[in-house]
Amino acid sequence: MTLAINIDSIRIANRILVQGLNLSVENGQIATLMGASGSGKSSILAAVAGTLSESLRFKGSVSLNGRRLDDLPTSHRNVGLLFQDDLLFAHMTVFENLLFAVPAGVKESRYESVNQALEEADLGGFGDRDSATLSGGQRARVALMRALLAKPKALLLDEPFSKLDAVLRERFKEFVFSHVRARNIPVLMVTHDHADVADANLVVELPSVVEEIQV
Repeated sequence: MTLAINIDSIRIANRILVQGLNLSVENGQIATLMGASGSGKSSILAAVAGTLSESLRFKGSVSLNGRRLDDLPTSHRNVGLLFQDDLLFAHMTVFENLLFAVPAGVKESRYESVNQALEEADLGGFGDRDSATLSGGQRARVALMRALLAKPKALLLDEPFSKLDAVLRERFKEFVFSHVRARNIPVLMVTHDHADVADANLVVELPSVVEEIQV
């Protein structure tokens, strides 16, 4: 499986945010986008996920294993998202949060998938807990497992470690990387911190200065 991103340009009004980006991420690889605020990192993730703001104009293509994604709605792209905020549903238990992501099917099988995910996240027995009672690290693990339970064929990480303290950050980073590698899917991550980089050979530094379009 290859996530191929070819961006001629992403622009807003008369400003070019991203130009001439060509990136391929293979199964099991974790590529990283870095750059100053405003350099277009999150816009690139949005272009892949299909959540790009209508105020931004995208020229280029995004494909997954040769299948074009950029003309598909977000729900049909099979791309997972993990943000710096865990975005757990406050009105649901931990179990219900995870079950929400499991594809439709036999009830027993879906429940088994959730229970397995809880065990993998060292949260066995936490299914009935109110998600608001979890620690930051626990919530982060639930958010990752929820993203993976949807069985994405690629995963996008947008500053996933930035709100954790130093100790939790390192633990959660290893937790994330080991789980996505075990599932052998391509991963594209945005971060400001070089300590988060999984592979120094798969880092794209985006320029901080956007280009003005003369009209």
